[in-house]
Amino acid sequence: MSFSSEVKEELSRQLAPARHCQIAEAAAIISMCGRVLISEDDRYAVIVHTENIAVARKYFTLLKKTFNISTEISIRRNTLLKRSNIYSVIIKRHEDSLRVLQAAKLIDSQGEIREEMSHVNNRVVQSACCKRAFIRGAYLAAGSMSDPNKSYHFEIVCAAREKAVQLQEMIRFFGPEARIAERKRHYIVYIKEGSGIVDMLNIMEAHRALMRLENVRIVKEMRNSINRRVNCETANISKTVSAAMKQIEDIRLIERARGLDSLPGSLEGIARLRLDNPDVPLAVLGDMLEPPVGKSGVNHRFRKLAQIAEEIRDSKEEQ
Repeated sequence: MSFSSEVKEELSRQLAPARHCQIAEAAAIISMCGRVLISEDDRYAVIVHTENIAVARKYFTLLKKTFNISTEISIRRNTLLKRSNIYSVIIKRHEDSLRVLQAAKLIDSQGEIREEMSHVNNRVVQSACCKRAFIRGAYLAAGSMSDPNKSYHFEIVCAAREKAVQLQEMIRFFGPEARIAERKRHYIVYIKEGSGIVDMLNIMEAHRALMRLENVRIVKEMRNSINRRVNCETANISKTVSAAMKQIEDIRLIERARGLDSLPGSLEGIARLRLDNPDVPLAVLGDMLEPPVGKSGVNHRFRKLAQIAEEIRDSKEEQ
């Protein structure tokens, strides 16, 4: 089972204690993957299609617990994806369909099907707890999440831009910075930061999945920290080795051209010490001198040796 399916499985087994939150979650599922069928004699039926059995189970439970409505469930094979099933939860009775649509504010007083897109005006999602429930229902119906071991990506697919904007504003109410992208005539509300996805799991109250994601993030951060440290140490070693090779090259040049005994005592001492200890860092070389010299003092002496070597090179070029 994918991480996204595990999140949906966890959410499908939760039931908000308050009826208004149950209505908000059902409204989100109908809004995202439901249809209203109207017969010739103006009789309503509400049908929700989903490929995820956890979503069908949750919607069925919401209707039973919230409205005490009995529904029909049908299962058929997806003709495009032959390995998956499509589950349909159907409210056939006109009176039951009307009750659900009115509670979800998907029908007006004249019986016209219309969804109030703005979460500011829709009374179904006025309170924070109902916004949580609505986001949870939207994710169940049309959301997905990548495996956190591979990447961080959370998204909910909306059929209309108005629905995407509504959902984006609800998510931003709790803090995460959700964005909208258009993909194949659909609008995707998405989050790509690990911290934002952790917040989303907390908003939806998927606490088991949240703990698992946090554990993955901790391991990844530790691994990245170790890799950064190793890379830094490797770079420092390479830098030290390159500097030492240049110092030895300068010293050998001086030795061939003038002899090391031509150097002042302080420079001769550090030059011979470097030749005997080609891999030793500057600070350690300084400790080996009598009397000991600090790293900056050792570095100053090598700069003097480099200047002398450069003078020898320049004089050879002039000749």
